Amino acid sequence: MHTLVIAKRHVTDYFDLYQPELNAIQSMLKAQREQILAEDPAVRGFNVGINAGTDAGQTIFHVHVHLIPRREYDVADPRGGVRGVIPEKQKY
Repeated sequence: MHTLVIAKRHVTDYFDLYQPELNAIQSMLKAQREQILAEDPAVRGFNVGINAGTDAGQTIFHVHVHLIPRREYDVADPRGGVRGVIPEKQKY
């Protein structure tokens, strides 16, 4: 269950959010994490992702945060996590 947490106010860039909005997003991420863990005991980790700017891969210009549940062996080698978008940085 990949979740998107979307800001209410129309803001293009994550770094333009006000602190109360950041707090609300964090609260929603935590609540959604707990719900996912309660519903799916196979989930053992999460990736949290934000694309901020065209050069970072942002294609929807309204702030949103991805919460991606991860399960053991869902990929061959998960080391590097979100750094996988830069292949030479993925492995260390």
